[in-house]
Amino acid sequence: MLIDLKIKNYALIEKLEMNPSPVLNIITGETGAGKSIMLGAIGLLLGNRADSKLLFDQEQKCVIEGVFDISSYNLKEVFTAEDLDYDDQCILRREISPSGKSRAFVNDTPVTLDVIRKIGENLMDIHSQHDTLQLGDTSYQLNILDVYAGNTSLDIYAGNLSYLKDYNDTYRKYKKLESEYRKLEDQLAQAQKELDYHTFLLNELEEANLQENEQEELENELKQLENAEDIKVKLTQAVQYLTESEFNITSALKDTAHLIGQLAQFSPKYDELRTRTESCMIELNDIAGELEDAERKTEADPERTVEVQERLNMIYTLQRKHQVQSNAELLEIQRDLEGKVGSVLNLDAAIASTKKAMEEAEKEVLGKAAILSERRKSSFGQFEQELYTLLAELGMPNARIVIQHANTTPSATGTDEISILFSANKGAQPQSLVKAASGGEFSRLMLSVKYMLADKTALPTIIFDEIDTGISGEVAVKVGKMMQQMAQKHQIIAISHLPQIAAQGNAHYFVYKHDTEDRTISRIKKLNKEERVNEIAHMIAGANPSASAFKSAKELLSM
Repeated sequence: MLIDLKIKNYALIEKLEMNPSPVLNIITGETGAGKSIMLGAIGLLLGNRADSKLLFDQEQKCVIEGVFDISSYNLKEVFTAEDLDYDDQCILRREISPSGKSRAFVNDTPVTLDVIRKIGENLMDIHSQHDTLQLGDTSYQLNILDVYAGNTSLDIYAGNLSYLKDYNDTYRKYKKLESEYRKLEDQLAQAQKELDYHTFLLNELEEANLQENEQEELENELKQLENAEDIKVKLTQAVQYLTESEFNITSALKDTAHLIGQLAQFSPKYDELRTRTESCMIELNDIAGELEDAERKTEADPERTVEVQERLNMIYTLQRKHQVQSNAELLEIQRDLEGKVGSVLNLDAAIASTKKAMEEAEKEVLGKAAILSERRKSSFGQFEQELYTLLAELGMPNARIVIQHANTTPSATGTDEISILFSANKGAQPQSLVKAASGGEFSRLMLSVKYMLADKTALPTIIFDEIDTGISGEVAVKVGKMMQQMAQKHQIIAISHLPQIAAQGNAHYFVYKHDTEDRTISRIKKLNKEERVNEIAHMIAGANPSASAFKSAKELLSM
């Protein structure tokens, strides 16, 4: 419930604070005094869009703050879902700067408007004479019936989930699987369009049997094949220089080593030089051996040359086709094509698996929808009768309420299409609420519905903005008593123009205009017992109430 409300620098309100009673609060005041302005400020607190033009002082920021006791609202999951710290006392705050910038806070944590709306809709429920038109919306009517039937309440036999939430969780699981199934089918259709082309490209690369470093090796081999004769001549000459000519290098080194060896007796240095010379001779002999081996193996091979050229031409053709420059890139393309071709087979398996899961989820959805539908339909008769009884007490003895039902395809709310039909007069055929109910009838319908739901759910603070429009006399007294009964379980704030309802309040607030030298200011005060008598007498008789008006005011308050 709302513990404290502060409004600063908004419209005609310079500064306002109220600490409403936990039960029934009545707000009265003359037309234009600022009652609707208060509702506008509360709307900002609940996430409505802000307009800097509504600032009382255009040089100062507007601040609206509400402190709520939410200990009995079971909102921990809501706060956790929004990554907010939970406390049994919740503070909502909106700030609007002169530049028009708006900021929202929950327990001093900055949040988006969407978040403050989600939190706020669990804390306050505002109904005005215009907002009652939502009662004509069929989705709203279905929600009313779900609350009435207990489908939104926690049920330990349903895994601690409400029937509606349990169904909705199952439906969302089904829709997710359905979306995945459609997505996989689209992927398969696209993959099948490209399958033949991808398969052709893959087969071409697989037949080529490419190797990682093959291109470089073939290019080196081709160079040797194309220059075989020149290579063989040069290798022969090199061998001759080393070992076969009259003045070959290895013989000269042998003689050199022998001469240096003869000097070894004169110095260890010469012995070291001899050893090094012999090492050079050994290395040159090894080189000569390898050159001879290379020379023997080097032969012109026209057939192999053509074979290598054809192989390289094939590789170059594939590279141009795929717009790459190396075998490594071709092999990467081949692996990618293998994945694409293989994915078609994998998609078939994934589609079959997802379809099976989707069909199982659909059966579960239909099963739970049937249970939900049965619970709804079983409540129709009692709902119609209870609503009829309340409307009769509120001056509509000839009212008829009929709930029209039709089955529909599964949606987030089930397989039921609900429409509440209404007629106010005897003999009139019930029609949709939008066509059949007047403004005053709508107000009494909404009040009766809220009264019926008060015992069914933990409603937040309810604000009624002149929902008593179109009624008077004894009916007004009964409306006031209904509000008083509702307030025993839910905090109610009612803006009213009827003395019969004002007298029922546990706390009575009066909104009035105060004129300063340069402007009009809207203020609010909590009335004491004597002030309440005066205000109700003025509501009965106008500006100059008679003695009988004061007497009537006292009688209303004593009731």
